[in-house]
Amino acid sequence: MTDPSSLPYRRNVGAVIFNEAGKIFVARRTDMPGAGGGPDEGVWQCPQGGIDDDEATDHAVLREVSEETGMTSLMLLGEHPDWLSYDLPAELVGKALRGRYRGQTQKWYALRFTGPETEIRLDLDAHQEFDAWKWIPLAQLPTLNVGFKKPIYEKLAVSFSRFS
Repeated sequence: MTDPSSLPYRRNVGAVIFNEAGKIFVARRTDMPGAGGGPDEGVWQCPQGGIDDDEATDHAVLREVSEETGMTSLMLLGEHPDWLSYDLPAELVGKALRGRYRGQTQKWYALRFTGPETEIRLDLDAHQEFDAWKWIPLAQLPTLNVGFKKPIYEKLAVSFSRFS
């Protein structure tokens, strides 16, 4: 078994995307148990992803959102002031994140989606991460099936409440 303390955190960006009505975008992961179930089953999350070498975090978040969702009509609203970190559960250490990380440390941004919903495409990447999406109230974010990411989503629901 891999000792988590021997592994670094993966640097990552995340996006809480608001529509004009003040609701946020969440998508259901394709690689989690129950992901193919009913409309509310599976693991729902906000888009997030890695940061390329020498890439600015504000550029990384726009790139990741575009790759995962097809959204390009985005406006930067703000960012959470701190990096937020989470540790993987013990059963995922050495397996998830290609086995190279103990968890992730993330820079989170609030974005406004200004385009038509027809712009949202989850099937653009050969390794499709999501199979469904929906708009929800920001306050509902921590109540989704997000498991070990719940403390981060609780902080973001407070930090970004001014944008809803």
